[in-house]
Amino acid sequence: MNTALNKKTMVLISLVLITATAFQFISVNTKYFDYAMSIRAPKLTVMLITAFCIGSASIVFQTLINNVIVTPCLLGMNSLYILIHTLVVFALGSGSMLVTNKNISFAIDLALMISASMLIYGLLFKKTKGNILYILLSGTVMATMFTSITSTLQRVMDPNEFATLQNALVASFHKVNSGIILFAAVLILLVIYLLRRELALLDIIQLGKDQAINLGVDYDRVVRKLLLGVTVFISIATAMVGPISFLGLIIANLSRQMFKTYRHSYLIAGATLTGMAVLLAGQTLIEHVFNFNINIGVFINTGGGLYFMYLLLKSRRTSR
Repeated sequence: MNTALNKKTMVLISLVLITATAFQFISVNTKYFDYAMSIRAPKLTVMLITAFCIGSASIVFQTLINNVIVTPCLLGMNSLYILIHTLVVFALGSGSMLVTNKNISFAIDLALMISASMLIYGLLFKKTKGNILYILLSGTVMATMFTSITSTLQRVMDPNEFATLQNALVASFHKVNSGIILFAAVLILLVIYLLRRELALLDIIQLGKDQAINLGVDYDRVVRKLLLGVTVFISIATAMVGPISFLGLIIANLSRQMFKTYRHSYLIAGATLTGMAVLLAGQTLIEHVFNFNINIGVFINTGGGLYFMYLLLKSRRTSR
């Protein structure tokens, strides 16, 4: 079985290398090769980081919830990101340094989303005695509240400010901030290091709370730390490129269909590599076929919505 899983992993790695090569070198004028690489290399790196964060976070989150048709966006991080940007533009204007300076904007987004997640979900976990479904429901309610506040502010906002804001709220790889790449990578490695023991217990956590406790796992502590890790990863990805709601749903379930195994090392690798291939192929099409006329979020959200309906219909047929 391991041989088959390793082969599938190698196929995905090959697919990522092919799509990465196509994105990096297609239609490059040799006269401006260095300039083209200086633009495309940061985009490539950000796409790889984004796919890793969303793919791994989605697999872990689905295991914690024990449901394969949920995504971490239900925790409300996307809605909080939109609210933060709306508040800044509404209060200070689109010409504020907090908006125009991408490094400061990234730092504010990341700090507020991580702080809010630790405060809200850490507190909720204690209050609900580790009931993950209450936390999921609370996240959905808070996302609705964030969206309502955002909608109210945008209705009374100056039309010119609103137009500027809309451009910033769409997930895009057109103009990535290369200055945040190293910081994001270091933070990701730090989170992985701090959660290395909890990540190693995912295969056991998947068995359920009672079975995990019987096997000697401090279930509530492990789940709480992993949930916070998920929110940090989603916060990093969202702060880098904007909200991509359905990407996690697509790549996590494709990984589960390809790697029919309980071993999370393969599932996370599959979701991550699939996400990389999807983003790289999609961005290549947008730049060289559609000439930047549409955004990658359109592809992902449309495809993700259709895929979500497919999963619902599939689960309904299976339950009969």
